[in-house]
Amino acid sequence: MHFMNKLEKKFGRFGIPNLTKIIIGCYIVGYFLQMFNPQVMGWLSLNVTLILRGQIWRLITWIIAPPSDASVFFFILSIVFFYYPIGEALERTIGTFRYTFYMLNGMLLTIIGAFIAHFVSGGAIDFFASFIYTTYYISLSVFLAFATLYPERQILLWFVIPIRMKWMAIVYLVIMVYTVIRYLMLGNGGGYLTVPIVASLINYGIFYLTNRDLSWFNPREVQRRRKFRQAMRPQGEVHHTAGGGTAITKHKCAICGRTELDDPSLEFRFCSKCNGNYEYCQEHLFTHTHVQ
Repeated sequence: MHFMNKLEKKFGRFGIPNLTKIIIGCYIVGYFLQMFNPQVMGWLSLNVTLILRGQIWRLITWIIAPPSDASVFFFILSIVFFYYPIGEALERTIGTFRYTFYMLNGMLLTIIGAFIAHFVSGGAIDFFASFIYTTYYISLSVFLAFATLYPERQILLWFVIPIRMKWMAIVYLVIMVYTVIRYLMLGNGGGYLTVPIVASLINYGIFYLTNRDLSWFNPREVQRRRKFRQAMRPQGEVHHTAGGGTAITKHKCAICGRTELDDPSLEFRFCSKCNGNYEYCQEHLFTHTHVQ
């Protein structure tokens, strides 16, 4: 947390606003290019052999490869109802710079992994570069990051089954680990197929260590928060409702003053770095200045 705070103070101005929309725009371009000419990704892929021969544009153009080769319907469905809302919510929660760092770091780790795989395999793996190196697992890591921050948030699986984010994240992690094991058991270079998966998991691990306040799980901290909530629960704050009545709120953001009555989907958390019991909404938890 301290590392990211220092990094953000020094380079925060380089954060890219609305990065989720930009990435989705790249996906749309890549999807239609691929639809009209299936070979186009071969010209733009992360092929290290050709990069070393001077085709350096591949260091960037591989990003436009859509994370799925499904039909137009499922492509639009996954973007509108999955990647866009989660990416936007994550960017608002952790801030533009941290979100930019997370996405670019995932891409950088994938590129580093591609170069390592190239030299270890003697360049043999580059023949499959257009199939292996996409942003599919980077997109999944965005989902994992969101689930880490909001484990109790509920979504509708297949628009029917209600399920909490933490269970979805566990399922995705199990699938990813299973996929890695299956590739490793293939032999004959199957281990190289795990490069983007491992890169995304490393990126998620870095996110967890740099954006989570691990003291949140300290038993003393848990007990302090529990006692504070118990002390505050009977009191709360009285707010007048639109119908002329009154309601007692349990949560209030110390920055914007919003409560759960203003937006039932808002989530609130206490900051253990602040000197005192300060509670913040999801949009200000990572962006506020700590009270000393």
